[in-house]
Amino acid sequence: MIPLSLNWSLIVKAKAAPAMEPTVTVQRQHAETQYAAELSALAEVDDRQRPPNWKLSPWAVATYLLGGKLDSGAVITPKYIGNRRLIEIAIATLATDRALLLLGVPGTAKTWVSEHLAAAICGDSTLLVQGTAGTAEEAIRYGWNYALLLAKGPSRDALVPSPVMRAMQQGQIARVEELTRIPADVQDTLITILSEKTLPIPELSEEAQAAKGFNVIATANNRDKGVNELSSALKRRFNTVVLPSPASVEEEATIVQQRVTALGRALELPGDVPAIDEIRRIVTIFRELREGKTEDGKTKLKSSSGTLSTAEVISVVTSGRTLAAHFGDGQLKAGDIASSLTGAIVKDPVQDALVWKEYLETVVKERADWKPLYRACRDTM
Repeated sequence: MIPLSLNWSLIVKAKAAPAMEPTVTVQRQHAETQYAAELSALAEVDDRQRPPNWKLSPWAVATYLLGGKLDSGAVITPKYIGNRRLIEIAIATLATDRALLLLGVPGTAKTWVSEHLAAAICGDSTLLVQGTAGTAEEAIRYGWNYALLLAKGPSRDALVPSPVMRAMQQGQIARVEELTRIPADVQDTLITILSEKTLPIPELSEEAQAAKGFNVIATANNRDKGVNELSSALKRRFNTVVLPSPASVEEEATIVQQRVTALGRALELPGDVPAIDEIRRIVTIFRELREGKTEDGKTKLKSSSGTLSTAEVISVVTSGRTLAAHFGDGQLKAGDIASSLTGAIVKDPVQDALVWKEYLETVVKERADWKPLYRACRDTM
């Protein structure tokens, strides 16, 4: 029997021994970390004029988002595939005193573009306010450490700055996601910040003034439920850039393949990247149901109630690739995507189920090389 004193000695020693810190690999790196090498390569060759407090010139920011090959030989991968002029307008807006509103239907890369713009311009994409129906005014202005507030009263030490306030103080870019989901009275908190470039702190009889380089990127869509319309006063303080859905099947398929490849690396999925033909097939289904007609325009179709966005195509392909990697031979097949494809399309169990069944029977079934997909999807219904 071990004496009690020895037990306590062992416990004390065990507690005193330094704990080994586990090595944690984050699931998703911020853009400025994931693409640090590209940002560094751009900074080395970027000799153009930079707006105050910008890490890169507008030209370099555009190159970072749209891709290209530098004189140094470094290759910059495209982060956005689409209209170059839209990205140039967005960047030029942020170089002025106007805030930027990225508007579009779900899945048009608004958040993706917002993050990469902030990463390239100020090297920090984390000054983020996520808009929801429950977003409070403190998320945009500031809050309080209530323990310090009760102990010492209102003071700078007790004040907890919001991401927007920190961006103002540091001259950086603040991001506000899903602006139209935020209650209207909270949205209007931005009016003084955007027009006067100051944030009053009446409790301290002070104000926080924006340093040069400060600006705001907001995103919003007009297809989501729970949308709160922006007031005209707030709209006037934004320059709005509408990001459209991809113009063609090829463009959308390229975007999907690029994102699925990146997600596969992050998730460390075994197996092959799906062939572009498989991705193009899923993209075609989404586009035809979205537009209410077949690609050749010969057959009119009923539309699903869902958005059927590019982001959902990426989700369907990634889910299928995961199934193929862990429960198949690593190659994406019709049976791997049938369930997630049906789930993405059938949001309303009555209306959308009829739309999807009719599409399968009138379109998918008639396409010779789509037979495996038809059978797999029919088996899930």
